[in-house]
Formats: sequence, structure tokens, C-alpha cells
Amino acid sequence: MKKPHILFLFAGTIMAFSSCSQKEEIEASKPIDPTFATQTEKHLIKVDTLFTELEGPWGMTWLSDGRMLITERKGEILIFENDQFTGQKVQGLPEVHEVNQAGLLDVAAHPDYEENGWIYIAYAKPFPDNKGALTIMRFKLDDNNQAINQEELIVALPEWEGGRHFGSRIVFDNDGYLYFSNGDKGNKPENAQDLTNPHGKIHRIHDDGRIPSDNPFVNEPNAFASIWSYGNRNPQGLYFDKVNNRLWETEHGPMGGDELNLIEKGKNYGWPVITYGVNYNGTPITDITEKEGMEQPVTYYVPSIATCGMTLVTSDRYPNWKGDILIGALAKMHINRVDMEGTDALSQEIMFQDLGRVRQVSESPDGYLYAITEGTGLLVKLLPVQ
Repeated sequence: MKKPHILFLFAGTIMAFSSCSQKEEIEASKPIDPTFATQTEKHLIKVDTLFTELEGPWGMTWLSDGRMLITERKGEILIFENDQFTGQKVQGLPEVHEVNQAGLLDVAAHPDYEENGWIYIAYAKPFPDNKGALTIMRFKLDDNNQAINQEELIVALPEWEGGRHFGSRIVFDNDGYLYFSNGDKGNKPENAQDLTNPHGKIHRIHDDGRIPSDNPFVNEPNAFASIWSYGNRNPQGLYFDKVNNRLWETEHGPMGGDELNLIEKGKNYGWPVITYGVNYNGTPITDITEKEGMEQPVTYYVPSIATCGMTLVTSDRYPNWKGDILIGALAKMHINRVDMEGTDALSQEIMFQDLGRVRQVSESPDGYLYAITEGTGLLVKLLPVQ
């Protein structure tokens, strides 16, 4: 069994960033002003602060007309254009179960958005008795930014009290399948090993909510048919590498043991039977870190950084990061760069320390990297200094 690399934390570069909220003028013939730039291991980066008033941001996506949408967990979607907040929000969204980590989570435009106009969201749907269930729905935007043609695609029942470990991310693959992540709900970690419920899993559905006939457990009695992988504790990062047809995931460990995983069809990623973490009071969860039939992470983190949203760098604007994975760190408040060689994690770099609780890192259609943060409430753009 292939053993993962463990990535121990080390002191990173202290970040300095521009407080200017106006859009940077990016011209190929004009170098970016290096004032306040940060020297990372492989690139000199200017962190341009575009917005400072986000409240509990979670996900971001771009539409084919150039607009960017950012979700806030309380149930709102902010609309940005040309890197500036338009002052407008999506109207008519469903009510959400906003408790702790639950609420309005990820947003993703359909790969063929320009043709079909579909926008997808993951959110905690409210149920009685302070319960919620992770739900995937889609809608279209009219000219008044109303969410119309709303279609609820799948509800991850049973509903659960509180708001721990809801996930959730949405990604599409090259064939138009939609994958979404769902956490184990926290107080019952054995959910992740139970195929009869959807919690602690990665799921795969058609873009209209139908269950693919080739899903791994579709013919297994009583199994939740959308399950693609299981044994995933609290997966708050998901990315599909369309060049190499690879599905990547990050998940929170307990105290220690955050993971970066390569997700493959029908595989068991071990939680809570195997883990490199311990309980928050320091007691063991299990006495084993590997077991036959359970996957090892590509890498894991001790101590935890609280891994969250992620992207894989494909842009030529960052040639020395190309192929590397960038992960938002909540507890450790930085962007974590994993130096990748194919599917092997070689090392890591801590970048932009104290930026805030980095909830998501995304690459825009024009090849720039953006990040959103909790606490500091920032939308930032990483500008490579020419």
C-alpha cells in the first residue's frame, strides 16, 4: 500500500497586501507595480484586495458573461463584475438552515451555462426541530437577478440536527456529471462507513439529478445510489482536473489528520476506522492508520490546518505553480501550496499567512487566482508580478 507524504508545517512568508479596493488595470505591456508584493518560493505575488465586506463566504463561480457569484452562508449570493461588487444580489433563493457550518454553501455554473443558463447550489435545507439536510438545486437568472426555474435535484436524507460537517462542494467532470461532497454530520462518524445513508461521502449525479446507472453502489440493496466514494469525514474541498480526469478532495481531520485525497470510484477512504488524527481532547480515535481495502491520503497534515476549498493551477500566468494544488487553510489562515508531481505530493509552502480563514481558492476563466476569506471578509486576487 502506497504511503502518503506527511506535510509538517513550517514558517511561511508574512503577507503584505494592497488595501486598494479599485480594480487593477492588467495590461500585458505594463508590469504590475511590485509595491506590497509578497515573495513566495516560486513567484512574486501582489495580493489585490477587491472587497472587504464578505460575511461568511463559501463558494464562487464565474458566468459566461464575465460576472462572478459569491455565496454567503446566511443565504445570499453577491454579484461581481469586472472585479467589483455590483451592489446586486440574487433574489428569490430558497430558505436555508443556517447553523454553525450549515447554510448556503457552494455555487457552480453548468459547464454549458452559455447555452442552458443553469446555476447549481449546495445548501442545508431546513427541517423541523433545528434539523437540516444537504440539498443540491439548480436555477436560472432572469434579467432582474431573480432565481427562476428552481429545481431541487437531490436531498441527502436523513436530515440532521445542528450544523456540523455538511461539506459541501460542487464540481463537474468532462462528461457533464456533477459531483458533490457531504460531511459525516460530526456526532456520528460511523455514518461515513454506512452505505445506507449519504453522509461522509462524495456523490455523483447527472446534471438533472438522475442517478447514473454506472455508479458503484447503484445495484447494492439499500445503498444510497448517488454514492461515489465513502469514508470521507468532512470534505470541504473538491476539484475536478479536466486535463487528467482526476477528482481531488480535501477533508477536515479531527485534531490532526486533515487529508488531500485522490477520489476514485467506489473506494473507501477510511474514516473513522483509520485516521492520522486524534480526538480534540487528545484521546485516540483508533489505533491504526491503515487497513486493507481502505485508501491512504495523498498527503495529510499534522497539526491540522483546517483544509477547505481548493484548486489546481492550470494557468500560464503562474508557470512555476502549474500543476500544483492550492488549498485554503481556515484555522492556520493561509493558502497552502502543495507541490505536485502527477498524483504525488512532494512538499508544501505556506503562503500569505494571516490573510484570514481562507474558505475557497479558485482560478477564473481568464487564468487569475482568487480567494475568499472569513473573519477578514476579503475577496482577493493574486497578481503575478511580471
